[in-house]
Amino acid sequence: MRSRNITITRGKRRQGILLAILFLIGIGGDTARAYYVQYKEQYYRLFHLHYIQYPDDTMENIYWLEKALTADFCNPLYALALIENKTQWEKYRYLFMMHINLKLIEQYLLLGNKWNKRNAYFYNAPWKEQNLESLKTAETCYRTALFYWKEAIQWAEKANDKRFRFINLERVQFWEDEAARIADGSLNYQKTIERELALLQKVREQFEAMDENTY
Repeated sequence: MRSRNITITRGKRRQGILLAILFLIGIGGDTARAYYVQYKEQYYRLFHLHYIQYPDDTMENIYWLEKALTADFCNPLYALALIENKTQWEKYRYLFMMHINLKLIEQYLLLGNKWNKRNAYFYNAPWKEQNLESLKTAETCYRTALFYWKEAIQWAEKANDKRFRFINLERVQFWEDEAARIADGSLNYQKTIERELALLQKVREQFEAMDENTY
């Protein structure tokens, strides 16, 4: 009986030691891998998509992307593409800035869609002012997206300069494709944004026309 009690006690002690070790490894591991986020590439890595994207998720992504816009580039050694000379480094920076602006457009369009109203149903008349306020927020998002589209075009034009004609950064091929699509017109967010703004204005006018007799 005494031997059994000793075995149980030792077993519990080993479990306690194991849990303590795992706890310490967890803390030590996180601490060892921790680093200070300060460069564009680091902020860009914090941007991520969600299976179901709520407004807070979108605003979080916007925050990281806008931080990436204003931060410094990391050393070319740690770039997201293979950089072997200054010309590649220059094109990489142009492509990066273009891509970040395009991602911001996507996020602001998503955010705008959360507040946009596709229809002005007559039974929404009691909440006319709330709907108009929601449309105002959506419009702000769309116009911000339009601003970033103009920025993206400028960076794409720089990346498409003839000096870079024979330079292709394969590790960021998707960015290369984006720049090419902007150049040939197959990627044109202005059309999308202006269509959304036109529809928004139409719905706004319908809400503004509502009165006490609408419902």
